[in-house]
Amino acid sequence: MSDENALRLENQVCFALVTAARNIVSIYRPVLEPLGLTHPQYLVMLALWERSPRSLGDIASDLAMEPATLSPLIKRLEAQGRVKRTRRAADERVLDISLTSSGAELRTAALGIPAEIMRRVGVDEAALVQLRDGLAPFASQRRE
Repeated sequence: MSDENALRLENQVCFALVTAARNIVSIYRPVLEPLGLTHPQYLVMLALWERSPRSLGDIASDLAMEPATLSPLIKRLEAQGRVKRTRRAADERVLDISLTSSGAELRTAALGIPAEIMRRVGVDEAALVQLRDGLAPFASQRRE
């Protein structure tokens, strides 16, 4: 790439990624709305559907979020009756998050989300897997 084009906005990977992320979240919004979930809440639920209970720190680490950012999301999910927060008996500094029966049942309603997102985006599973795998080196990078 020539010096003349190096700083053009459309040539920036960071711009393409931020724009794509914003657009993908906007595609998820109407799909998640009937479930009463925002996109960040959906990510928390995905983590808990994989394993529950989990500590707040564990979820934050897996979602590459700060615990302070995650706490309000968890509190809203608790107010909806989907999760329960408890202090760990062995170490009260640790906040464990577990699914309620309502939160666990929501998983069944969410099973169709990936297929609906693929339909709305207009790509198949193989294309999404290729995109995800291509982004893996960036996703595994941690902030310093």
